[in-house]
Amino acid sequence: MKIIQILPELDIGGVERHVIDLSNELAERGHDILVVSNGGQMQHQLSSKVQHRKLPVHKKNPFTAYICSRRIITWIKNEGWELIHAHSRVPAWIAWFSSRSARVPWIYTAHACYSLNYGLTPLKHANAVICVSETVQEHIKDFLPVNNAVIPIALTVPEVKWDHNIGENIKFIFVGRLTKIKGLGTVIEALGKLTNENWTLDVLGDGPEREILEDRSAVLGLQDKITFHGYIAETDTFMSRSSCLLFPSYIEGYGLVLARAIQIGLPVIASNIPAVLEMAGSKKGLVVPGDVQGWCSAIFDFISTGRAAAQIPVSSIPTLKRMVDSNELIYLDLVRK
Repeated sequence: MKIIQILPELDIGGVERHVIDLSNELAERGHDILVVSNGGQMQHQLSSKVQHRKLPVHKKNPFTAYICSRRIITWIKNEGWELIHAHSRVPAWIAWFSSRSARVPWIYTAHACYSLNYGLTPLKHANAVICVSETVQEHIKDFLPVNNAVIPIALTVPEVKWDHNIGENIKFIFVGRLTKIKGLGTVIEALGKLTNENWTLDVLGDGPEREILEDRSAVLGLQDKITFHGYIAETDTFMSRSSCLLFPSYIEGYGLVLARAIQIGLPVIASNIPAVLEMAGSKKGLVVPGDVQGWCSAIFDFISTGRAAAQIPVSSIPTLKRMVDSNELIYLDLVRK
């Protein structure tokens, strides 16, 4: 098959990781894959077998979206692309317009619990919608077409495993975009109550809240205990040399960072939210998001015992093969019609 994947950018994030892994594996299976995005730091991770073309598909501008759509329509008609797979809401509008004009099917993967508004209108007109979790499916159910399915995101097999012998120092790690919904502020407040304990925190990621979080850490006297690294490519290596992942999100569509930590074998302290509960199968050991005292207690218990109360089985994380098989079946069904 000849498949176009559209996403806003190839900078750091779970959607980007998913599209890269999906595209690379589809190309290995012999499909022609074209990724359309505004480019970014992760673009080099696309296989040499995957084409990439840069368009401003990240801009929330109707005129820009129309121009991008016209370019894609031309490529479809001249090069024989058979299906469009959109990721994120602006690409969904572009895919919908392109599909109607070029007369090829299009599908959408819903990666998050979006705001329920006019921006989701294209989903009702997609030939199929994939939700990355039952949590997302339930959240956007009023915008889904009849043909929808849950296919959890999968990851490649990690090349490293958690090192149990990392020493006596407790090394917590947070990985994610620094926005309010990721909950790092809660963790910092909790750690501010544990200044006399033996711990450090590595923060891997960047975002609009970084300066605020750094300032708050300094106010609490944690500047020597918390290190803000910004974006780090080798997050797997960092995880393998840490003691415990802190995953304090208020909301997640799936929780890719959490899934990776589980694959690596790293202990986790995670929020009690629906997407995490889907993985864990039980509320045991999960912490209420935003509950500073709850997070303080959970972190202190880990410092004292070296064990996390939540035990999330690695079997809850799907294999890349299973995920790509499921996507491929949907593609085949639509292309053959």
